[in-house]
Amino acid sequence: MLEIVSVSVFYEVAALLVLAAAVGLVGVLLKQPLIVSFIAVGILAGPSLLDIARSDEQINLLAELGIAVLLFLVGLKLDVKLVRTLGVVALTTGLGQVAFTSIIGFALGLALGLGYVTSLYVAVALTFSSTIIIVKLLSDKREIDSLHGRVALGFLIVQDLVVVLAMLVMSGIGAGAQSDSAFTDVALVFAYGALMLLAVGLFIRFAAERLVERLAQAPELMVCFAIGWAALFAAAGDYLGFSKELGGLLAGVSLASTQFREALAARLAPLRDFLLLFFFIALGAGLDLSLLDEQIPAALVFSLFVLIGNPLIVLIIMGAMGYRKRTGFLAGLTVAQISEFSLIFAAVGVSLGHIGAETLGLVTLVGLITISLSTYMITYSHHLFAWLEPFLGIFERSQTPRESVADLGEASGRYDVILFGLGRYGGAIAQRLSHRGLQVLGVDFNPAVVKDWREQGLDVAYGDATDPEFIASLPLKGASWAVSGVPEHETGVTHEDARLGMIDGLRAAGFAGRVAVTVQRGADGESLATRGADLILQPFRDAADQAAQLILGEDLPSEPTSLQSNHGPDRS
Repeated sequence: MLEIVSVSVFYEVAALLVLAAAVGLVGVLLKQPLIVSFIAVGILAGPSLLDIARSDEQINLLAELGIAVLLFLVGLKLDVKLVRTLGVVALTTGLGQVAFTSIIGFALGLALGLGYVTSLYVAVALTFSSTIIIVKLLSDKREIDSLHGRVALGFLIVQDLVVVLAMLVMSGIGAGAQSDSAFTDVALVFAYGALMLLAVGLFIRFAAERLVERLAQAPELMVCFAIGWAALFAAAGDYLGFSKELGGLLAGVSLASTQFREALAARLAPLRDFLLLFFFIALGAGLDLSLLDEQIPAALVFSLFVLIGNPLIVLIIMGAMGYRKRTGFLAGLTVAQISEFSLIFAAVGVSLGHIGAETLGLVTLVGLITISLSTYMITYSHHLFAWLEPFLGIFERSQTPRESVADLGEASGRYDVILFGLGRYGGAIAQRLSHRGLQVLGVDFNPAVVKDWREQGLDVAYGDATDPEFIASLPLKGASWAVSGVPEHETGVTHEDARLGMIDGLRAAGFAGRVAVTVQRGADGESLATRGADLILQPFRDAADQAAQLILGEDLPSEPTSLQSNHGPDRS
């Protein structure tokens, strides 16, 4: 009998994978985000249509493991000191968004004719944003390390804590507990959380580096350990009363200080993507389409509120705190959807008899609409900002102390080169130009990279090469070159759009020097040259040319040729 069940599950998983590949391919051909395609797979495979996804227990197990691995990888990249500096804005924005959404959502529910209890349930459900979906999208866009990505992660953690408290209150109501008992449960969760943080701190201080160094001698064992470590912390977090997400995040934080974190992240990324497929399938399969028919008008109203109102309140709060409108807008888009926890919360209300199944259908439909549309909003966030920028000025103070030039450590002197992107390639260019005596101002959108380079003595600023306002604020006067060393995979828009945006922004700001851009394909270089690029850098081609010279015994300069000596004016 067990063998028959195992074979049945295998057939089911095989069918789901084939369906996911087929629908995903259609989505790629139509240039749709994969998350939307995978949710569509879940709906197709769910009970309302093909009814393929029947092994809920096995699918949910894979989904939860994928969640643990995803948050583990996020934790691996967390700079604890940097997170501490963002704590105020994360707490203020997170609690502000929760309060705003709850109050306005409750009023909307009453205006739509819902009862007091039903309106309260819907309002609370609307406050939860999906950490999993947001982190996945930001990771795909390589923006999880950006300032707006880190701020978003901070207030998502605040939201997760609110989820924990809401679920604890619901559990207390379900058990018929008195208020004193509910208060004790909340206090215990915080006490357990503090103990877990202490344990993580001690592990980081005394054991993390030595343990991972030993494991690194067998790479396969290190991967196995990382998955087990993430699952252990996720299970501990769930058992102690806070979420699997926070547990998985702490697992990553506990290893973030080790020298092997990048190797771990690289090895686990493909596994993360595979396991998260089952999360989105489970999410889609859990949508009961039979409950949705009568809820469409109310769902549209609540969806518009979530899609517009939540980003707006984040933009207002961050603007008031001194962040630029671009940062507030990009961070705000991450809360333009509700979470899988919203569906769970509503389902608990149905089980307690507080609300009816039609309310669960309403929340489900709002989830389907907002998750789908917000995926597009986050994916094309830079395009949206470009369209809406003329209307967003009222949300930015005349002075932006959180992102001011002085705070970023930019000097007011003259620079020979403004270099965008301090990754491996851009950072190498910056080092070599500095060694040749040129004054270089580095620019990067990753605050951790900015911090590291500043500690090494390089003038560096946090900023986005696609932001014309930021480009205009740079000390461009006197600079001979502006260089884009940003690889194709590190921009939130297509790489050509990013480079064109940089070129246009420089020219609009009156930059009179020459512009160099990095490309991977020669065809891109031709189109960029027609738009004003003076020098096209192709890392692989240029390295191959130099290697061929070495092989043929041709003379090379003692140091890599600088932009100044080859193409720029002679400043010696």
